[in-house]
Amino acid sequence: MLTRHPSGHPEHSDVIIVGAGVVGAACAYYACLSGLRVTVIDRGPVAGGTTGAGEGNLLVSDKEPGPELELALLSTQLWRDLAARLPARIEYERKGGLVVASTEADLIALRDFAAGQRRAGVEAAEVPADGLAALEPHLAPGLAGGFHYPQDAQVQPALAAAHLLRAATATGRLTLRLGEEVTAVLAEPGGQVLGVRTLAGDAKAPHVVNATGTWGGRLARLAGVDLPVLPRRGFVLVTEPLPRVVRHKVYSADYVADVASGSAGLQTSAVVEGTPAGPVLIGASRERVGFDRRLSVEALRRLADQATRLFPALAEVRAIRTYAGFRPYLPDHLPAIGPDPRAPGLLHACGHEGAGIGLAPATGLLIAGMLTGREPPLAVRPFAPERFAGQVAAG
Repeated sequence: MLTRHPSGHPEHSDVIIVGAGVVGAACAYYACLSGLRVTVIDRGPVAGGTTGAGEGNLLVSDKEPGPELELALLSTQLWRDLAARLPARIEYERKGGLVVASTEADLIALRDFAAGQRRAGVEAAEVPADGLAALEPHLAPGLAGGFHYPQDAQVQPALAAAHLLRAATATGRLTLRLGEEVTAVLAEPGGQVLGVRTLAGDAKAPHVVNATGTWGGRLARLAGVDLPVLPRRGFVLVTEPLPRVVRHKVYSADYVADVASGSAGLQTSAVVEGTPAGPVLIGASRERVGFDRRLSVEALRRLADQATRLFPALAEVRAIRTYAGFRPYLPDHLPAIGPDPRAPGLLHACGHEGAGIGLAPATGLLIAGMLTGREPPLAVRPFAPERFAGQVAAG
């Protein structure tokens, strides 16, 4: 258990959080509410990495019973609380999810999956084939049925990160340093973390939180430890603004299997959703190609084909842009959350893959609790960073 260190000189903080994406912002928010003096450092702007390229999914529907689902259920409640505290501009929308099955065999598999989720606290209601149109009037006919997940929600991730940091700033305990790349983690000869070095100067604190997402392995190496975070590239298609053609988050049953897969090859399984501003967002693809940002025509073609099979009306709609992002992938599909005993004072809050936006509040709450010695609201051992000791990212 970590203990809180009192702040020293003005240039000192209780904790430095490296990364101003939504996970880092949530860590800063809950740490400031806990009374800690926090410095957030990022080499770019707020939400300039994976957060800014995310769809904003807050999902429980795609998670099997286990540690990640427990984290997601906690975050579901925390996002509701945050939506009541933060400005409406974060575009929080509890729209619910609809997972559809093309065949009877797929529906049986969904039924078994949902039964396990219900036992873990997820709300899931089976929708027969003739009931799908009531939820999604433009959905393709001929589907076998599906499951409705009312807890699934949506947020605008960049705005959410910005307003979490603004709320943290309002406590008077946050210092925000943007455009500063961390070049070293400072430590005593015995390994105890002392802070970080940037091109603009040193920042001192007894704790450093690695919230650098896909670049979490790089920051870990600066502290002398290995964390096998790998980038998993994904694309999102954005359509022209439309009336509300898609009411929920809609995806087919194979999406769940793709999320759980460790394959490095290209996988696509369309997730289709409308937004308050009008455009329809179409994801999700995943492949491990390093930090290659080049456009994949094949990935976009597959996404468009799958989306129009779910919603035939989209075939006549223009896609006005696309963007790519990198999900921070860890081999067991669980994030690294908590102190790293290999570098005392270093904590990790990264490796959430495509679920970072949804899991951010619970991650931030856990990190703040670890820094202040509070009892965690769920078991944290499955997220322990040292579980990867001896593993090196293979690319």
